Amino acid sequence: MGVTAARAATKGDREGAVIEPAATNGGREGAVIEPAATNGGREGAVIEPGATNGGREGAVAEPAEGARAAAPVRDGCALVTGGSRGIGAAVARALAADGWPVAVTYRSKEDGARSVADGIASRGGAALPLKADVARPEAADALLAAAEEQLGPVAVLVNNAGVRADGLALQLDDDDWDAVLDTNLTAAFRLTRRALKGMVRRRHGRIVNVASVVGLRANAGQANYAASKAGLIAMTKTVAVEVARRGVTVNAVAPGLIATDMTAGLDGTLLEAVPARRPGRPEDVAACVRFLASDEAAYVTGSVLTVDGGLSA
Repeated sequence: MGVTAARAATKGDREGAVIEPAATNGGREGAVIEPAATNGGREGAVIEPGATNGGREGAVAEPAEGARAAAPVRDGCALVTGGSRGIGAAVARALAADGWPVAVTYRSKEDGARSVADGIASRGGAALPLKADVARPEAADALLAAAEEQLGPVAVLVNNAGVRADGLALQLDDDDWDAVLDTNLTAAFRLTRRALKGMVRRRHGRIVNVASVVGLRANAGQANYAASKAGLIAMTKTVAVEVARRGVTVNAVAPGLIATDMTAGLDGTLLEAVPARRPGRPEDVAACVRFLASDEAAYVTGSVLTVDGGLSA
């Protein structure tokens, strides 16, 4: 979800777009716990709803012998929104490789989310696919509750879900403005607010917001998207200051032109503005998120790490 060329808005461009209400979850609209596909006897674990955690808070599924031997056993889990493809999927895999059980949320790309979870399980990790309409007010509580019940307390939150609805400011209607701000900014705030309750109490946590270089520099035709990402960056800095004494870090990454489904149809003119003269990979962004979620980044907070091949230099 980096820089994109300006063009007319199409609903099909909305990665993680919130369009249809999610199925009910015990009467609550928002997140829906979907039974994961069986693991076919493979080592690792795709967590199925209703599976208990042995009564242990923060317990982690035991990796198979020899699998992910260097990864520490984690007390808690990571929650990645918009994790069914692109940057979100790469982030989920990277955090799983660091030993985190990962809750992977999706809105409509069920096959993608299950594929990500199956891949994590095949490498000895644990993953929980969760269907969610993150723009709905109830979704934050429902998602965090589901992840906590199945995987333990949420110690890492990655706000990655985002949508686009491009158009010149004169052409944008209120629906396009609201859809982008509700998903990219308001949903991230609600999830952050909910996750902070446990993190502050435990005096440890990592929040990483996936912003964009468009939040730092102009890109005509994306007034709504730019506003949402600039707001996400400002929120990151403010919340970081508020919780710094409690062992919780809050940072952002700002991708530029990244090779994902959202940028697949762009022409080559934007690439000419990138000093590196190539698009980035989702894994490039995931590596930065992985660092910011690590113990090594304990003194890094309120920062924005650009991942853009020099575009914003």
